[in-house]
Amino acid sequence: MASIVDAPPTPSISISPRRDRVLVLDRPPSNPPIEDLSREELKLGGLRIDPRRHARARLGHYVQARVVSLDDCPPKEGVGVAFTDLPPRAKLNFVSWSPDGTHVALAVSQEPDAHGQGDETMHLHVAAVEDGVARKLPLTNLACVFEEYKWIDNQTLLAAVVSKPGTEPPERPRRPQGPRVDDWSQEEGRKAQARTYQDLLKDAHDEDLFEHFCTAQLVTVNVDATNSSQVKPLGEPKIYVRCDPSPDGKYAILEYIQKPFSYLVPCGRFPKTTELWSLEEGKLLKTIADLPLAEDIPVAFNSTRKGPRSVYWRTDKYAELYWVETQDGGDPAVEVSPRDIVYTLNPSLGEDSEPKILATFDLRFSGMLWGTDNLAMAYESWWKTRRSVSWTLCPGTCPAEKKVLFDRSFEDSYSDPGAPIMRRNEMGMYVLVALENSTKLLLEGQGASPEGDCPFLDLYDLSTNEKERIWQSQTPPYLESLEALLSDGPGKVIEKLEDISMLKVRESPADPPQFYVHSLMDSAERQITDFPHPYPSLKELQKEIVRYKRDDGVDLQGTLYLPPGYDAARDGPLPCLFWAYPREFKSKDAAGQMRGSPYRFTGIGATSPILFLARKFAVFDGPTFPIIGEGDEMEPNDTYVEQLTASARAAVDEVVRRGVAKRGAIAVGGHSYGAFMTANLLAHCPGLFACGIARSGAYNRTLTPFGFQSEERTLWQAPETYMTMSPFMNVEKIKDPLLLIHGEDDNNSGTFPMQSERFYSALKGHGVPSRLVILPHESHGYRARESVMHVLWEMDTWLQKYCAAEVEGSNGQKQEDAFAKQ
Repeated sequence: MASIVDAPPTPSISISPRRDRVLVLDRPPSNPPIEDLSREELKLGGLRIDPRRHARARLGHYVQARVVSLDDCPPKEGVGVAFTDLPPRAKLNFVSWSPDGTHVALAVSQEPDAHGQGDETMHLHVAAVEDGVARKLPLTNLACVFEEYKWIDNQTLLAAVVSKPGTEPPERPRRPQGPRVDDWSQEEGRKAQARTYQDLLKDAHDEDLFEHFCTAQLVTVNVDATNSSQVKPLGEPKIYVRCDPSPDGKYAILEYIQKPFSYLVPCGRFPKTTELWSLEEGKLLKTIADLPLAEDIPVAFNSTRKGPRSVYWRTDKYAELYWVETQDGGDPAVEVSPRDIVYTLNPSLGEDSEPKILATFDLRFSGMLWGTDNLAMAYESWWKTRRSVSWTLCPGTCPAEKKVLFDRSFEDSYSDPGAPIMRRNEMGMYVLVALENSTKLLLEGQGASPEGDCPFLDLYDLSTNEKERIWQSQTPPYLESLEALLSDGPGKVIEKLEDISMLKVRESPADPPQFYVHSLMDSAERQITDFPHPYPSLKELQKEIVRYKRDDGVDLQGTLYLPPGYDAARDGPLPCLFWAYPREFKSKDAAGQMRGSPYRFTGIGATSPILFLARKFAVFDGPTFPIIGEGDEMEPNDTYVEQLTASARAAVDEVVRRGVAKRGAIAVGGHSYGAFMTANLLAHCPGLFACGIARSGAYNRTLTPFGFQSEERTLWQAPETYMTMSPFMNVEKIKDPLLLIHGEDDNNSGTFPMQSERFYSALKGHGVPSRLVILPHESHGYRARESVMHVLWEMDTWLQKYCAAEVEGSNGQKQEDAFAKQ
């Protein structure tokens, strides 16, 4: 197991905008030492901030970078132009190509040496791809809590830097300034509901720290700049959360947050201002939105903030804004038509130009894809009905006439028509690939079917609504998918199918994903990566997607993994581990659909249950536990326990029927909502499982009273549901052993460590065999190598004691002899 956990990570690759080079980025070991997680973190406004780097805490990074010609791929060791002039022990973050592909920008910091020496702040470097020299730009260190930098054009960047470098953070007053007061007495009748957020501001000192570490100064700088006099400030220091240059580089959208802050909601709901600035003149042109503190957004899905939201640039225009404004006050319970209105604004028409209505929507607007003045796509959806509508429109006229393209349930994977292929235009922005005078689109989809995913590419005729399949994943044992267009970029025009080449991925259960350049019409291909198998000891693992039924007729599935060389008829049943995560549906048909592919490569994470193949377990990964509530009056969780237990019994029956497991030697486990599921199964299916493993879960739903997971109702609206679903309230029914694991710094909404601590106390108080493990410095997922290995040891010890022992008595020696011969 340790050799799999410590397997070298696969490098990341990025194709240049010119589609002629590949950027190869080497990553450090996946699980850093616990010392890395022990760094000081500030928990402010729903964020975790590294005060030494003025950045988010626990950022992943790269350690080396090189540029390789596409003609020299697969890249061999030592081939290509490696980045030089980087400091020792460099950590590379936020790596991006310039729009023309001639430069690569990156934020660089240093890992401290054994004596704690090294510059841990982030500095902006730019490397020319021809020689790889990474030159440090003459800026103060970057402020990366929200934004780091954006390319304005091929030579210029807009960066966020620390406004007062070297300034010490404010110290907490030795004497309290007074009590903390949160007053809602003047807001009679106005509701302020919020889910259970972590890491919120707590007092005035937290507010001061938040301002100190999040305030940034925006500056523009040329890639050839050599001294600070060539750096131009833009505006005043503020807490900028987004800076977005226009496609032509003349304007920028700037968003910042400001006081009053909140102790109830995270910083994404603080007062926010969105402004339009001229980059050429360095001045404010227009305020697009000035939004107040949003503590009163309803907890129901499809709720949103009042006022303009999602302010972005049209990607097919040099500089034209669009945004959406709700007409229902952000409350989905309000019946109104239209519900959302999309506006556009052309800043080149002058400061007095007024926004125009582009389109209206009766569901919740969810996005736009742009092509030309004659073709764009818009999306709207509604959670309650799982309805999704896709439109085409001609944005050159306002308001634009809309035409329904697809109207379907987003739960229904089989009817998914796919998503449009996008291309880079001359401004480096992504727009629709539209062929034959914008009458046809290319749609790429997963191709879900009862036999599994089979990705496809269709040519869709917008005038006739007919489609022609022009590519599909080849037959087993491989699975192929299209990742990106390769025939776009500066100076390239796509007019017909013959002009198109794609970046394709091919994989199989025994072969890791490899990238290919694929010509669409003649099917010619060339492999450009040759990644080794990351864990050869499990290369011959056995994998099968198993289909079976629940007693109410709902189709279920799960992926059954068996150790290499195992034969059920010869070796008998194995100890078995179920690992699952329930999902909610509004349709039985959708809940029973096949998802995934039996031909996909099995990636094994550091805490994956599949690791237990190395311990000669059968692993039933992802057995479906659909929780279904059909119709307007029924919510899925109204019968959560009944459906959960029925799914569990069906899964146990199936693996026993296949002879790979035996009753009494099956364990169940899960992470987060899967941990919640595990505790419920032990409470409501006594004796069905030998033991349980619950990681980072929530077990008392009265501590998440304003909704959880997909439950929109509050505790006071559905008290019986909350109580019935809470394992904490049913702990007297639990008899089987349960292992609880939790990170002490869990930042996930609702799963604070107290959930496991209180649940463990209840288990102990009722005499349940149980164990609680709190991992120092770990969050919702576990990262440090020491933590990962300890989690695996805890799980293995628990499973050997309570699960594997039930098999060893009957056929353990037989299995040991059989595996020894392999």
